[in-house]
Amino acid sequence: MRAMQRRTTPSLAGPVALAIVVAFAAGCGGSGKKSSSTTTKATTRTSVTPSVDRTVAALVPAAVKSKGTLTVASFAHYAPNEFFGSDGKTIQGMDPDLAKALAGLMGLKVRVVNAPFSTIIPGLSGGKYDLGMSSITDTKQREKSVDFVTYFKAGTSFYTNATGGLVIQGALADLCGNSVAVARGTTQQRDALAQSASCKAGGKPGVKVFVYPSLSRASLGVSRGRGRIGMADSPVAAYLVVKSASGHFKLTGTPYNVAPYGIAIPKGNGMAKPVLAALKVLMADGSYNTILTRWYVLSGGIANPRINGAIY
Repeated sequence: MRAMQRRTTPSLAGPVALAIVVAFAAGCGGSGKKSSSTTTKATTRTSVTPSVDRTVAALVPAAVKSKGTLTVASFAHYAPNEFFGSDGKTIQGMDPDLAKALAGLMGLKVRVVNAPFSTIIPGLSGGKYDLGMSSITDTKQREKSVDFVTYFKAGTSFYTNATGGLVIQGALADLCGNSVAVARGTTQQRDALAQSASCKAGGKPGVKVFVYPSLSRASLGVSRGRGRIGMADSPVAAYLVVKSASGHFKLTGTPYNVAPYGIAIPKGNGMAKPVLAALKVLMADGSYNTILTRWYVLSGGIANPRINGAIY
């Protein structure tokens, strides 16, 4: 899902010092129930640095093992999942922490690099990156280009200006005749365009879709009225609302389409099995929950990771 910057943009980078509203709690998959918000608080700030697991390390293909370092692509503008720290250089968040832990179990080092979201999957296919960890929704269409190991779940949430913003009662169907702001290359862009076509097919006005290069620019568009509603992954939209200055944004409507995030891997290169095995080790020893708790996203944790587990 995802992808986010400048001018007077609401900042999504910086220390995670506030409790986050986790908007994808139980019942957020378009069940018809009103969305609820809960506030969670991190219990630890300790990074997870596991020792090498020989069983996992033995599964790593020789071509990858010989490099010694995994290059992990992440679009670092999607707090709290991946974003630049206060130094403006270090990429931090849930995905970088998981990447480091997974690589440690495999006996490898890790280098997390910033890359535009839309370039990550082509970069994997072209051999530029070893993994893509950037809140990428595992979809059947994307599985045609890369393999995935599922590791998290999230839906899409709507946000708007707290004062005078558009209020929607449900989810996508309420967008007919309205405008939305989305980040380029994301599931939200696809969904908004599909909904516009659906509105027109039903004799209703379509959806005007403003596409921005980043979530922070999309949120700036919402604040300026270029997109009356913003759309983003549930944990990210909730974090944006919490971090917005003076309560500038609020969540509205009902989150929809809870689906798995996947660690993206070059198609058929043999890395899916060691990634899956390493993830299962982190889940079994509690490290996985520690990392998710650190970034206030424990509610999105899963228990049964899969290779290519897309649901749509």
